[in-house]
Amino acid sequence: MAGGHSQMRCGEFRTTYKSDTTIFPTPMSRNFAIGAVLVMLAGPYIFDAYILNLLIQIGYYGIAALGLNILVGFTGQISLGHAAFFGFGAFASAWLNNTTGIPVFLTIPLAGLMTTAVGMIVGIPAGRIKGLYLAIATLASQFILEDFFSRADWFTGGAYGSMANPFTLFGFEFNTDETFFYVVLFWVVVMFLLGANLLRTRDGRAFVAVRDHYLSAEIMGINLTKYRILSFGVSSFYAGIGGALFGHYLGFVSAEGFTILLSIQFLGMIIIGGLGSVMGTLLGTAFMVLLPEVMESIVSAMPSTGGEALAYIKEMAIGLAIILFLIFEPDGLAHRWRMIKSYWKLYPFSY
Repeated sequence: MAGGHSQMRCGEFRTTYKSDTTIFPTPMSRNFAIGAVLVMLAGPYIFDAYILNLLIQIGYYGIAALGLNILVGFTGQISLGHAAFFGFGAFASAWLNNTTGIPVFLTIPLAGLMTTAVGMIVGIPAGRIKGLYLAIATLASQFILEDFFSRADWFTGGAYGSMANPFTLFGFEFNTDETFFYVVLFWVVVMFLLGANLLRTRDGRAFVAVRDHYLSAEIMGINLTKYRILSFGVSSFYAGIGGALFGHYLGFVSAEGFTILLSIQFLGMIIIGGLGSVMGTLLGTAFMVLLPEVMESIVSAMPSTGGEALAYIKEMAIGLAIILFLIFEPDGLAHRWRMIKSYWKLYPFSY
């Protein structure tokens, strides 16, 4: 440049707290996120029914998994009962719609609020206990709610399950994969933006303080009991929304679907994606949804393997994936993604 000099930015410069807590650290990351949403809006016209089904699964499981990540990854609490809250949301939305006639688009957030109330009751022990004891308490809540699902005929239909009506808006029924995909996409965008913004607020910073050093947090004046119970409430709200979408997508809700195995799969999603990462939650959920499909295609290509062997191999693959991630990539896929990004951002000075 004549009469001047050009400057080359190399590295990251964050000089204010606001810039440190921004959702999109660079214009490119913001554009990438907007581009991804635009591609998804065109999803039903681009993808076939099989891929749409997988994307819808990633959507509702991802919302529920983000709730668990806020609890485990950001607040440092443990929960082994997340599947039960997911199930409660599914039953609550169907029950509200069937008994009161409230339209489905309203029963989904209402089911989230009902699940929040249950989650905060379960979270009360969290104010007093932590670690292994809390894990056992949440495991107890999983079995209590499972038993409730099988016995409360008025709420869940008992052994027969409960019908969940399709999502309708202005008389239009979202009863196909192509249409329901937009319902799930809307909730994914809303809930993930809410989650990312929550962590920039005073309450979000309090959650992280409780996780990192609860004694220091208490000395700073943070009410540990309040924030531990609140994190259970927020986590349950996300599980309830995800469960409600799940129920109305399938059109039928049955108690058998919300076992301890699903709770462990939710934990697997956030461990693989990265504890304490909003974007990592979506990566981990995609990994866990796609892994059984990939294993199925590999096993079906192999000769002389029966259906029983396929079921075992799918379960083993999930367990093995969690173990391998804990050993080789404890910070999850989000950390690996950040490493790849920083490598290209600082290239050729990538040391």
